[in-house]
Amino acid sequence: MKKTVCIIVGLAWSLLLAANAAAQAYPNKPVRFVTPYVPGGTTDILARLLGTRLQQALGQPFLIESRPGAGGNVGTDMVAKSAGDGYTILMGASGPLAINVTLFKALPYDPTSDLVPVIHVASVPLLLVTHPTFAAKSVRELIDVLKAKPDAHSYASAGTGTPQHLSAELLKLLTGVRAAHIPYKGSGPAINDLMGGQVTFGFESMIAVVQQVKGGKLQALGMTDSKRSALIPDMPTLAEAGVPGFESIAWYGVMAPKGTPPQIVSLLNAEMRKVLGSAEVKQRLLDLGSSDVAGTPEQFGTFIKSEIAKWGKVVKASGATAD
Repeated sequence: MKKTVCIIVGLAWSLLLAANAAAQAYPNKPVRFVTPYVPGGTTDILARLLGTRLQQALGQPFLIESRPGAGGNVGTDMVAKSAGDGYTILMGASGPLAINVTLFKALPYDPTSDLVPVIHVASVPLLLVTHPTFAAKSVRELIDVLKAKPDAHSYASAGTGTPQHLSAELLKLLTGVRAAHIPYKGSGPAINDLMGGQVTFGFESMIAVVQQVKGGKLQALGMTDSKRSALIPDMPTLAEAGVPGFESIAWYGVMAPKGTPPQIVSLLNAEMRKVLGSAEVKQRLLDLGSSDVAGTPEQFGTFIKSEIAKWGKVVKASGATAD
């Protein structure tokens, strides 16, 4: 019996030492940095912002890989089912990590048990945007247009279950307007059709559309935060513009598959905090409308759980569903 116990203990120590050695050598090959939406959207922008600088700091490429589909579930599920060795990570978003838990009847993954949080990267308000030639020039006028012709208009979103989708559903819930949902496979194509006038309106992350608004390619009517942004101080909030109680924030963060060694999670968190804390990147995120978040993996994990509860109430109250 003693001999058996010694063998088991020895094997456990060997595995622990091997794991520690692997963590200390990390990374010794390229890292796949998966985004769950098509290129050109917010997750892509943030992954590239981090990936380039992580490659410089850690000496290995961080290869951005787009895996869109099912409101971000396809790419998120792929990472959740990947080996927990630190060589596949996810630029996650509030849709597949929080909203979809309630919106979909059965997710193929559990964001709180199949993935481990690494770091909270950005939290940004959304802008309610239309084509510059659209008749409505304010939130109140948009509501009047939608009520005048129920079901005659549509709204674009970056996909089912995204904050863009649920923000529009929240607008419908609070104002009684109706509009058809046109889901895309990411912000990029949704923004293209908004600029082309193929859809009436849409909510989109400030990171993705602030330059188009400033350049006159899109018209912004309001923003979804509870307070105005210093980036666009003249832009009213939806609550100020006639929709009391309206608040919606899109957030993004890095996740890794379950089983990823804590040493690797800590290393990634530390290196990413350095990147996010650098004057250049910090200013870049502020210019894109993001508040300063970052923090520890534990803080991000607690935040995700609170967002699952919050958006679950919105989904149920709005009656939105992905099925």
